[in-house]
Amino acid sequence: MTTTAAPVRLTQFAHGGGCACKIPPGELEDMVRGLTGVASPDLLVGLDDGDDAAAVRVEGDLAILATADFFTPVVDDAYDWGRIAAANALSDIYAMGGRPVVAVNLLGWPRDVLPPELAAEVLRGGLDVGRLAGCPVAGGHSIDDPEPKYGMAVTGVAHPDRLLRNDAAQAGLPISLTKPLGVGVLNNRHKATGEVFAQAVASMAELNDRASRDAVAAGIRAATDVTGFGLLGHLFKMARASGVTAVVDAAAVPYLDGARQSLRDGFVPGGSQRNLAWVRPYLDAGVGEDELVLLADAQTSGGLLVAGEVPGGTVVGELVPRGDSVLVVR
Repeated sequence: MTTTAAPVRLTQFAHGGGCACKIPPGELEDMVRGLTGVASPDLLVGLDDGDDAAAVRVEGDLAILATADFFTPVVDDAYDWGRIAAANALSDIYAMGGRPVVAVNLLGWPRDVLPPELAAEVLRGGLDVGRLAGCPVAGGHSIDDPEPKYGMAVTGVAHPDRLLRNDAAQAGLPISLTKPLGVGVLNNRHKATGEVFAQAVASMAELNDRASRDAVAAGIRAATDVTGFGLLGHLFKMARASGVTAVVDAAAVPYLDGARQSLRDGFVPGGSQRNLAWVRPYLDAGVGEDELVLLADAQTSGGLLVAGEVPGGTVVGELVPRGDSVLVVR
């Protein structure tokens, strides 16, 4: 008589999941406040406004972009986790208007607890997404870690005068979102119940390459991606850095199927609650608490949030001159 081993649920080996594991935004800002790097006229984007990647001019029309991103399992399937983590890391380059040119893996693995074959599946997922992006994955670094973690350090290139920054948004522009929200509450439900949400996996594994190219081609100057700080958190950072107020039309924001039901059933990540608490002092809200929680929902590998209109994006609000509040939700 033979028995089949139960599949490994990777999310049960992590205290959280995906970008919801980020250090809370207010705590992170306190941590890095006062830290400065080496001053250089060629450093185009650094620590100042918490942008998606660093940017350094290396010659007249060439800037190098650098970023790193990794997190604990957001889904139980090892291959899908690898795909999602790779797409999320590459997204930082796309959010700056760049093109990724090389990536290296970052892997933490509990080698005495989880089989190496699972780690190979994670790396295979990352490699396949790198191929899809036209970005070679050239080795990396691994450590024996009590909690599984995976991501990438990515290097990209961009024209220094065509960067998408989070401090360049201007009043009078619409706000566009290129992926629906809701993966935070769906992933939290998946972790708790084992239910699989194919729509969430597909959204997280989708690259932001086309939206980035379209934004640059349209002459857009300001964008960021929506990840662990939620739409409200990342929009707050952009509006604050740009000296404008962001007005969100809550009814226009798209959500994945099942997101509202998962909220009603109580599957809210702690990170989403922390995001809302962080922006609340700067927020003028005309909608209920449930709507605000969804707008602050901690996303993993979300879409681009763009100051302007891009094909395939949804206009979810507008930027206006700075008023009494940095964020307004109607």
